[in-house]
Amino acid sequence: MLVSAARMASLFTLVIFMACSARCDDFPLLGTYTENQPCEGADASVARVKITAREIDSAFGLCSILDIKHEGNTYAVHVDCKGPGGTPMLGDISFTVREDKTIDFSDQDQTYKAVLYKCAE
Repeated sequence: MLVSAARMASLFTLVIFMACSARCDDFPLLGTYTENQPCEGADASVARVKITAREIDSAFGLCSILDIKHEGNTYAVHVDCKGPGGTPMLGDISFTVREDKTIDFSDQDQTYKAVLYKCAE
């Protein structure tokens, strides 16, 4: 049985929408953040991170969110990133929400760590 490209694209879009709907409700980290310095008073040189339901945009590049696992105050996120020059990279990152509402961020190898401060929308 042959399936048209348009029908396949519609089905793919529906699956992605359903996956996002299930995970978006359980991922309260959406927003714009500054790294290692509060947003208030941060100048343009301070790195910024934007987290949406589907992507994380940071100085490392644009990462598509493939999966989110939540345990306690930590979110483990599996991502597909396009690094400088478009180099694809799969990886895992974690976000741990602290009592003061800042977020500890680290990559899977613990080679990069930062504290994220949420900016007013």
